[in-house]
Amino acid sequence: MTRREQWARVLQENQIKPSYPRLCIYSYLAESKSHPTADEIYLALHDEMPTLSKMTVYNTLNILIEKKLARLISIEEHEARYDANTQLHGHFKCSLCDRVIDFPVQDQYISYDNLKGFDVMEKDIFFRGICPSCKVSGGKA
Repeated sequence: MTRREQWARVLQENQIKPSYPRLCIYSYLAESKSHPTADEIYLALHDEMPTLSKMTVYNTLNILIEKKLARLISIEEHEARYDANTQLHGHFKCSLCDRVIDFPVQDQYISYDNLKGFDVMEKDIFFRGICPSCKVSGGKA
């Protein structure tokens, strides 16, 4: 079974019709480690699908979020990025090269004592700083 066939199965299992644009968008997002914006997804796929619209990208991303197959990550106020990894993990954004890097988080080490009685819907852990590559290269990672 190819990767695309696997992604098509995931979409079907989540009651999402695996149309060609949806499959391409989900495949790109699931295989990307860059936490792309909707515009980056659009630009990456536009040559393969010249009829692809930004609206299709946004609509597909909204469906993926609704079905819990992707997450919107808003590290910066003016920037919406997307992540197909919906498991608990943190994000580090380099302030020089703008890359967003995943890092593991162990839930048992996070204290929730002050949240008794609250319904936690999402857990977001963000750090900002300078990545090791930029420290060495002076911001040209």
